[in-house]
Amino acid sequence: MSRFITFEGGEGVGKSTQMRRLAARLGEREQRVVTTREPGGSPRAERLRQLLLTGRAKPFGQLAETVLLASARADHVDRVIRPALEQGAWVLCDRFIDSTRAYQGVLGAVDADVISALERVAAGDCVPDLTLILDAPTELGLGRAGARAGEGARDRFEAEDGAFHERLRRAFIDICRHEPDRCVLIDATGAENEVADRIWDVVSRRFDLTSVAPA
Repeated sequence: MSRFITFEGGEGVGKSTQMRRLAARLGEREQRVVTTREPGGSPRAERLRQLLLTGRAKPFGQLAETVLLASARADHVDRVIRPALEQGAWVLCDRFIDSTRAYQGVLGAVDADVISALERVAAGDCVPDLTLILDAPTELGLGRAGARAGEGARDRFEAEDGAFHERLRRAFIDICRHEPDRCVLIDATGAENEVADRIWDVVSRRFDLTSVAPA
């Protein structure tokens, strides 16, 4: 049976790494897994990703950025996510609707009704079965992001100040509190293996994989 799991959280919390770790663990149990990301995930959406993360779309304002994100998401869902789910695959996505809610909604002050309407148009029935919100202290996440990217190589969001990222962290925590059936807050501090085990505990229990041994 197909499953749709999204990874959310602030900068430097380890979403991409933990997505790969979970994909490998599912693969060991003979699950077909597709990993993807947003913004991006499909060729057209990847072109829009460049506009968004380099800041070239920023002068047009938050609403325009939100519409661009929705356009990218619609293509991504139609070309990658929905077909994979229909074929029975597990889809793991690094960022999805909750990042738009946090970045453009809470921090960018785009009206929540606008965000919801664009979600319905772009994502449709592709709602995650489970959203893992990785959480770590702001200073830790920014330190990891800086070490990963190097000075001068940060994208427009990583380059924002600490207050921005603290508000972002709180926005994700609030999303988790408002949708506890879909979202689970994961402690992203500690060693990579420890975080991976926390995630596996949630996923294996949620989808009854505790008795499925690796191939």
